[in-house]
Amino acid sequence: MRRVVIGLLVLVGLLVAVDYGSAALAESAVSRQMREQIGLADDPSVRINGFPFLTQAVSGHYRSIDVDATRIRLGQLQELDVSAQLRDVTAPLSMILGSGPKTLRVSEAEGTVRVSATDVQRLLPGIKDLRIDTLDDEALEQVVDDGGDASLADLDPDHAARFSGTATFLGQKEDVSVIAVLQLDSGQAEIIPRDIRLGEDQKPLPQAQQRTLQQLFTVRIDPGSLPLQITPTSLKADNGTLEISGEAKDLTLGAGGAPASS
Repeated sequence: MRRVVIGLLVLVGLLVAVDYGSAALAESAVSRQMREQIGLADDPSVRINGFPFLTQAVSGHYRSIDVDATRIRLGQLQELDVSAQLRDVTAPLSMILGSGPKTLRVSEAEGTVRVSATDVQRLLPGIKDLRIDTLDDEALEQVVDDGGDASLADLDPDHAARFSGTATFLGQKEDVSVIAVLQLDSGQAEIIPRDIRLGEDQKPLPQAQQRTLQQLFTVRIDPGSLPLQITPTSLKADNGTLEISGEAKDLTLGAGGAPASS
């Protein structure tokens, strides 16, 4: 009986090793395909979710695949990070592990593009050391208490952020702080200033100066064609970045051509 138990444990161990090894090979193949699809400098990280892998591979249907990539260039942006989850993916194992072209059919995809503060700074001439901070209701109320317009307290914190840095005005280097609304318009991200403050005391500027500087700090970010034909549906600040999230449906990735719809 002891030998039987040991034998079963060894067999299970071998099966698990084979399963993980096969998954690693498939993930590598999908990674190379995604690199070509998105136009990356390096292979992205790919994880095929679900265990065991081989039962999914035999059927050619995978519940979900996670894809993460960094250092992507799209349009005006140069340091994007992209995370995506592909759901209900169809791809025969023989094709994935074969040497020919790869085609993945995806029922749904959700993705997030992270725009760094460095990329946003490139769109703001003269601004240095830019930081992006999230806000809450208490922070917005404090801005009002410090002399800001009363309407600032009504902003949705999930769709607003504080942009801080330094700028040079009339030859003087000044600290600058901007409370801005974040919104999407026709697939593009917009940063719309609502409160701008300069100097160490960070007191509100007169309305005439506010209007002049609002033009400088109004930014429209065109992420170009988002990877995987994802349609943007959400924009927010998180962990010092701007996150553009969205979804797509009925994708054909690889040799099969463009998606049926998005």
